[in-house]
Amino acid sequence: MVALSKFALAAVGFAHGASAWGSLGHATVAYVAQHYLSEGTASWAKEVLDDSSSSYLANIASWADQYRLTDAGKWSASLHYIDAEDDPPTTCNVDYARDCGDSGCSISAIANYTQRVGDGRLSHNNTAEALKFLVHFLGDITQPLHDEAYEVGGNGIEVTFNGYSDNLHSDWDTYMPEKLVGGYALADAKSWADSLVEEITSGDYEAEAPSWIKGDTIGDAVTSAMRWASDANAFVCTVVMPGGASALQEGDLYPTYYNSAIGTIELQIAKGGYRLANWLNMIYNTKIAKRDLERFVQESRNEAPALDLLGRNFLPESRPLSRAKLAREAMEGSCCSAEKRGHVH
Repeated sequence: MVALSKFALAAVGFAHGASAWGSLGHATVAYVAQHYLSEGTASWAKEVLDDSSSSYLANIASWADQYRLTDAGKWSASLHYIDAEDDPPTTCNVDYARDCGDSGCSISAIANYTQRVGDGRLSHNNTAEALKFLVHFLGDITQPLHDEAYEVGGNGIEVTFNGYSDNLHSDWDTYMPEKLVGGYALADAKSWADSLVEEITSGDYEAEAPSWIKGDTIGDAVTSAMRWASDANAFVCTVVMPGGASALQEGDLYPTYYNSAIGTIELQIAKGGYRLANWLNMIYNTKIAKRDLERFVQESRNEAPALDLLGRNFLPESRPLSRAKLAREAMEGSCCSAEKRGHVH
């Protein structure tokens, strides 16, 4: 959906401090997912998260962003993206062996936390942590610049949006979605999610939604996550910077560029929520609902499953640091540059 949606046409202006995609976009992904979770999956998630409210996934959708900014959680920064070392706008592609670094990436993280969240040997807190990471990373992977190495995922592309100087990554993460919706509170995310669910159920997305999850399987999480990353990365060439980075630095991105991009942002948020629901439903049906029986059989035979719960088995073979990886190191592995304080739209 490239044209402005009905929601966009009804949006109003606002002013606020900067926040991450996680504040609005991730909460919206979570609300969309909540709509499509089975009753069993929803009950399990509420129990894991100790949250019986109507926003049980939305409440924790930004936890991973907050955690990576702490001393204890800075190790997790590289898990929010995969640096596709392609050549936009000429060529866009993701190669797992080439692009996922030694410290991990969004692909390896999704595979690892899919494994962890369904493993009964983890503590309640570690299971909750795994679920929080999955809710967040399945949102991150739909943002095209979280699947791109060029200028550190667009963090190094200085642009002007709606009269303010910022960078392209921040505009995709934060300012364009919030310009569309008119706010960033949970109520705003819920309203946006409701409009996207309507499009998925009986609107513009109805016919294509089944293709968003076609072939997805928790049995091969790396391949499934790679498909999502490749799907989003393709937009870097066609929507994010079809004329190259320099073309984005000529004048204000609002309204012309915004109008060309906002439909893709809505589409990707809808995909993220729909995929997240399907993924959690598969985890519940395949691992959680059958776990008690499997545990009984294993205990009766004195068996224990052999799994590497650190997720190292999902990483590709180590390779020397490229220029793109060195650029990430200069940002201390972060996915996103620091937002400018006082930046309001």
